[in-house]
Amino acid sequence: MKKKTVRIIAIILALILFGSVFVGAIASLAGAVSQEEIDELKNQKEQIEQNSQDIESKIDSLEYEQMTVIAKKEVLDQKVSVTQELINNLTEQIEIYNSLISDKKAEVEAAQAREDAQYKLYKDRIRAMEENGTISYFEIVFGATSFADLLSRIDFISEIMSYDESVYDEYVAAKNETLAAKASLEEANALQQEAKREQEAKKVELDAQVEEASALILELGDNIDAYQNEYAELQEEEAKLEKEISDKMEALAKQKAAEEEARKSQYIEGGMPDGDGVSYGNFIWPSADSRYVTSLFGTRLHPIYHTYKTHNGIDIGASYGTSVLAADGGVVTTSTDSSSYGKYIIINHGNGTSTLYAHMSSRLVSEGQSVSQGQVIGLVGSTGISTGPHLHFEVYVGGSRVNPLNYFSNYTISPNA
Repeated sequence: MKKKTVRIIAIILALILFGSVFVGAIASLAGAVSQEEIDELKNQKEQIEQNSQDIESKIDSLEYEQMTVIAKKEVLDQKVSVTQELINNLTEQIEIYNSLISDKKAEVEAAQAREDAQYKLYKDRIRAMEENGTISYFEIVFGATSFADLLSRIDFISEIMSYDESVYDEYVAAKNETLAAKASLEEANALQQEAKREQEAKKVELDAQVEEASALILELGDNIDAYQNEYAELQEEEAKLEKEISDKMEALAKQKAAEEEARKSQYIEGGMPDGDGVSYGNFIWPSADSRYVTSLFGTRLHPIYHTYKTHNGIDIGASYGTSVLAADGGVVTTSTDSSSYGKYIIINHGNGTSTLYAHMSSRLVSEGQSVSQGQVIGLVGSTGISTGPHLHFEVYVGGSRVNPLNYFSNYTISPNA
């Protein structure tokens, strides 16, 4: 009976051991997937850093020194964008580390539970040996009544000794597994903290780069007489850009009119076909970060040119890298860069209405893409002719610009606007 009991215990222990290994394998597989994602992000980070070095080399070159102010600003904007890419990359790494750390905490808890259970089994076995006294293996052997009985008793003693040894070995293995899980968790925590420190350093670097780029434009404004060629180039760029936008709006209006005529020609007894479903003027505020208007629509003293010019939209003071939202649903008709507007996007909302978003640090949608109201389409920046992070926002109705504030309430206007 004792022999059978020992064998049953041995089988149960084997199953427990198999279960531990199986669970550990699953946990390791889950961790491996996250680690692959981190490795991929690190490879991307190396490429971004290489791009950053290439831009730095360009800035240090004689060619850069010979560039116009406008061209230099474009290079500095590229430098800022690359730094923002690094920050975004590190943010993704930190998020994956969060998931990895959560998994490893679960591994530690599971390993600790297995260790505790194995330690209890080991203590129970020691206690049983102490309470029952030391077994005299000689008494068992010499108590055999036949040779066959002797072999059976020797086999029984061997199983008892193997069981005692396995209890101890499996306790040691469970303890080592717990230590390894804890070490893996500590490593993940350390790597995440390293990524966070690097991210904070890059944010400081980003602020300095934005300030450097803005200072370049301010310098242009303070020395317009010394930069007549650049000033003329800016004026020409703005005029060209306005014409391109106007031409595109006009072409789009004609296209929509033709489509409307086509719909009318398809009139059947059941009634007119439904419209495009886009609501006119049902806008939401385009900045997720700020409702502070720093410059109004209309004639103003230009902060750079120091002459009175028409401001075709409003400026919303917002933090660098914060979300720019689509004011309404529609189709992206323009997503590009220019010396004047920097990174900018235009969305057509139907019914002759469009909105423009400029000076962004990143464009997150492309031409021809459909977007929904409130969708993040880009990030606030200071690209193009800009003296600091903000969102320039315009509203077009029938190809003409109108005051965007006509469609909103609950905003604050700067005293200097």
